Amino acid sequence: MKKSVWLSLPAVLGLFVALAVPQTTHHFPTPPESMDPAPPEKESTTFSRHVDIEQLQREADALARTAQTIPSDVASIRKGMLPKDAIEKLKQIEKLSKHLRAELNP
Repeated sequence: MKKSVWLSLPAVLGLFVALAVPQTTHHFPTPPESMDPAPPEKESTTFSRHVDIEQLQREADALARTAQTIPSDVASIRKGMLPKDAIEKLKQIEKLSKHLRAELNP
């Protein structure tokens, strides 16, 4: 009886190993490449919505004018004087910048 237990033990262990191995490896096949041709790229220069170019130019000019005054305001701050409109200028720059970005980004 003892001899038959020892002979069946490797068979049982082999069965456990055989059942455990397929559970640990996953070899999924890779999908085939698409046979459809790539869609043509759209031109980025055309706008799908109406953009008022003149208004954008006015806002860009206002942004540039306001931004040019900031270095002198910072120089005043370094001397210990905070110009009363410095914070408002920075808010205006941020507002114009966000608006321009939103208009130009399709």
